Amino acid sequence: MAMDRRVFLVLLLAGCADTSPQGPLTAVSPPQPSAPKPQPSAPAQGPATPVPAGELAFDTWLLDFRRRALAAGLSPQLLDRELSGVTPDPKVISLDSRQPEFSKPVGAYIAGVISDDRVAVGRRKRDELAFLPTIEARYGVPRDILLAVWAMESAFGQLQGNFDVVRSMVSLAADGRRRAWAEGELIAALKIIDSGEVTRAQLKGSWAGAMGQTQFIPSSYRATAVDFDGDGKRDIWGSDADSLASAANLLARGGWKPGAGWAKEVILPAGFDYSVTEVEKQIPAWWEARGVRRADGLPWTAADAASPAVLILPSGAAGPAFLALPNHFAIRTYNNSTSYALGIGLLADRFGGGGPLVTAWPVETPLALADRMAAQIALARVGFNPGPADGVIGAGTRKALRAWQQSQQLPADGYLSNDMVARLKAQAGITP
Repeated sequence: MAMDRRVFLVLLLAGCADTSPQGPLTAVSPPQPSAPKPQPSAPAQGPATPVPAGELAFDTWLLDFRRRALAAGLSPQLLDRELSGVTPDPKVISLDSRQPEFSKPVGAYIAGVISDDRVAVGRRKRDELAFLPTIEARYGVPRDILLAVWAMESAFGQLQGNFDVVRSMVSLAADGRRRAWAEGELIAALKIIDSGEVTRAQLKGSWAGAMGQTQFIPSSYRATAVDFDGDGKRDIWGSDADSLASAANLLARGGWKPGAGWAKEVILPAGFDYSVTEVEKQIPAWWEARGVRRADGLPWTAADAASPAVLILPSGAAGPAFLALPNHFAIRTYNNSTSYALGIGLLADRFGGGGPLVTAWPVETPLALADRMAAQIALARVGFNPGPADGVIGAGTRKALRAWQQSQQLPADGYLSNDMVARLKAQAGITP
């Protein structure tokens, strides 16, 4: 007769018993009386139906994870209760493996971030929330930055996600693409439950495990969430004050410098050497000596004048240029994306009464995934290592592209446009 999967796993575990003081390992609770059981006395019915490969792989991972979880200090009782019967969520695995076919240009991304409705809501909340000045004073992070994080992460708390965080982390860990990270977050989520601070039912978030109004992953919640409203709970799901104070604490720990800005739009002189983009880290006076000036024509504050700044060109030489100050990189401890940090900073500026950029974002054609990967393959073929051909245009690809552009006597802005893709493919002999 067919072997029940739970019975199979119990037998598997029985042969892999741990001799540690914590006792035998079981990846699931023993079968309940109503569950089918093997019948040794029954006539032979041929070989048992094999456990599907996917289930066997998952069960093997779960057994291995349990050992690591016990070593991390979690109790067998907790693991039995929270992981018994858990299965991977196919939707989580699908979302994790899905890479966008087209890469949204940063100008289009920013246009979506800074909508009139979002700016209006942010400005209203800026005036309404009486606790904001106290958070700002305690952590040194401006209220406009916190409101921008709140807006971007959950539409001011309205869109928090409804995935079971434990199951999401189980799914990501078992799938293997980001196993070490996901297992760490799964252990953190289980420790949150074990503390009694939050129940499993309350531990809801995005498919990737980001939770609450400020979309903290479990390890960030454990390390940086705060009880600002004084009710004895660090409630990033239901408390606006706890949520924004927790975000402020995360940014402060990420290196936010009180009293300093995050970035300034700048104008570059004709003939500028774009190869210094994302390379040189110098105070504004160094950049001014090379003809770089603030787009708004205002002087630098003392704090910003003393801060090292990096030139970034998110849309290449044809788009806006920014001197990114240390607080730009503090924002990126929240989400390590240049576009995200620009979105937060520019939205915060609007909340504070700022206007649009001096240099408009260029109209750009989205790059297809195949073209992004082809460009990376081409760079490698012609001797400039961009890293893996994964279609993600990160710092490594931009560095390789700048070096190649210099070799071709092109503006070395590191921006991958459709024209650059065509040039690279032609030089590397990649047919369309």
